[in-house]
Amino acid sequence: MSDREQPFIEHLIELRDRLLKTLLVVVAIFACMAPFANEIYDFVADPLQARLTEGAGMIATEVTSPFLTPFKTTFVLAFFIAIPVVLYQFWAFIAPGLYKHEKRLIAPLLVSSIVLFYAGMAFAYYVVFPLIFDFFISSADADIKVMPDIRMYLDLALKLFFAFGFAFEIPIATIVLIWSGAVTAEGLAKKRPYIIVACFAIGMLLTPPDVISQTLLAVPMWLLFEIGVFFGRWIKRGQREEEVESP
Repeated sequence: MSDREQPFIEHLIELRDRLLKTLLVVVAIFACMAPFANEIYDFVADPLQARLTEGAGMIATEVTSPFLTPFKTTFVLAFFIAIPVVLYQFWAFIAPGLYKHEKRLIAPLLVSSIVLFYAGMAFAYYVVFPLIFDFFISSADADIKVMPDIRMYLDLALKLFFAFGFAFEIPIATIVLIWSGAVTAEGLAKKRPYIIVACFAIGMLLTPPDVISQTLLAVPMWLLFEIGVFFGRWIKRGQREEEVESP
């Protein structure tokens, strides 16, 4: 019994150490960026501020918002920047328990997941934000002056960043499911109509209540699903060839 408990405790200690290393990296990045918290928030809010009418601006409805909101923005950005470290620590924790052929696949998947997450955030910032803010501001009556609250805007921006960042991970999830044998590429292809409906349902839940942002999330999710099915089928075909060639 003690022989079984010791490795388990060692794994918990290793997990704790890796979580602490990740937290230290996030805190270190945050400390470096904290002096520029206001500039960082201005950059995040620029897609909205650039579209406000002349004489309008963003407001703070809480006394602490002008101080806390920029620092919250900076801390979340520090976490985003540290995502490669987060995934590396995860990889280093599970790598000893993987077979050699599994390591060959998971390493590129981790790199791809980092790139896709950042691509999702960039897509949200440079494509989605301008479109939805143009739509919302232009729909306001001429007598209404749009002056968003800085904290409410940050909550919306972070929600969209996370939604598009994780949505762009769909190819990775699809490939892993096919590679593990949980599903087949052919089976997923047959469920394509249901997948498309699910993409629009998720887009409706994760984005503001407008057709534009819902479509801008749903369509890339569907296309990324198709990419995942394509590469999943290709990887599975390679696995079969290796099994045939092996004695």
